[in-house]
Amino acid sequence: MSVSLGIPTAPPPVLNPRRKSRKIQVGKVAVGGDAPVSVQSMTTTLTSDVNATLQQIAQLTAAGCDIVRVACPSQDDAEALPAIARKSGIPVIADIHFQPKYVFAAIDAGCAAVRVNPGNIRQFDDKVKEIAKAAGDAGTSIRIGVNAGSLDKRLLEKYGKATPEALVESAVWEASLFEEHGFRDFKISVKHNDPVVMVRAYELLAERGDWPLHLGVTEAGPAFQGTIKSAVAFGHLLGQGIGDTIRVSLSAPPVEEVKVGIQILQSLNLRPRKLEIVSCPSCGRAQVDVYTLAEQVTAGLEGMEVPLRVAVMGCVVNGPGEAREADLGVASGNGKGQIFVRGEVIKTVPESKIVETLIDEAMRIAEEMGDDAPEGTPSVTVS
Repeated sequence: MSVSLGIPTAPPPVLNPRRKSRKIQVGKVAVGGDAPVSVQSMTTTLTSDVNATLQQIAQLTAAGCDIVRVACPSQDDAEALPAIARKSGIPVIADIHFQPKYVFAAIDAGCAAVRVNPGNIRQFDDKVKEIAKAAGDAGTSIRIGVNAGSLDKRLLEKYGKATPEALVESAVWEASLFEEHGFRDFKISVKHNDPVVMVRAYELLAERGDWPLHLGVTEAGPAFQGTIKSAVAFGHLLGQGIGDTIRVSLSAPPVEEVKVGIQILQSLNLRPRKLEIVSCPSCGRAQVDVYTLAEQVTAGLEGMEVPLRVAVMGCVVNGPGEAREADLGVASGNGKGQIFVRGEVIKTVPESKIVETLIDEAMRIAEEMGDDAPEGTPSVTVS
């Protein structure tokens, strides 16, 4: 049986149009303007350990990361940058704090971009002209990374704490210095650990200029808490069209940051969807073990590269409807499941065969779709 999944020809709807920001290049990745919202993460290895860092970058790349940042707190790290920048499959940003000399080392090393923190680089304002000249000559972009935890003492004294207004004032001042010296290839972040403060800061910043914006809730916390904080903040801002590149900060392996970031973008139709698992939360009506079924189907289809919605439903109330609307689905009950493909029941199988059947059908559909699937990144959502 031939199955037509009807890949949409029109772009999926979004909540609001993207804010008009200027476009810059971070290596081969465009940020801002009409470029897709990109996903970033940061390595956790010692940058001076070139092999370990490149191995982690490869893992991040495989997970769908677009841009990677590496820490550069020491001379050993700076000396490792040329090899990392040259061998990485995605653009590398050097993360610089305290020592302005490492900014120039990163530019010389061929890094795609440099993140500078004006709050903790000594006499940073005096170095802007020099940095702008070096970065401009090399084609290196800059991120002005303002952070609530390292805000300039003068602003803390003025505002009493890291308010949205304080974060924005720091960012706008530094932006004006770079622009005064004719350098415009930079993006800005104003990060805070409180999503409400962070959201307001970005809203204010978006009103002040057309700079591309890097979104982040800093020190967001462990995986569960950090995911919630980031999803809430990013969803609010991206839903308004604010944000050009994102980094989910989690106390978890960086690949998990990438997975969460991609899922946020897919949920907002800002990145093409691939695998999506729709499963019921279970309730007293469920007549099968929905939790186990959903987990087993998700594991069996991990890494699928086609846009496929699979519904795993556990009762007769919403099950048939959800299964019928999905590309592939099962409506379960009384120890068996009806298998749907594009709205039609193709077979009924015992509960013990549901997972096996769904995986087999998904693989068959994926093979039929072949190379016609749009690009995107595998993800799983549970509704």
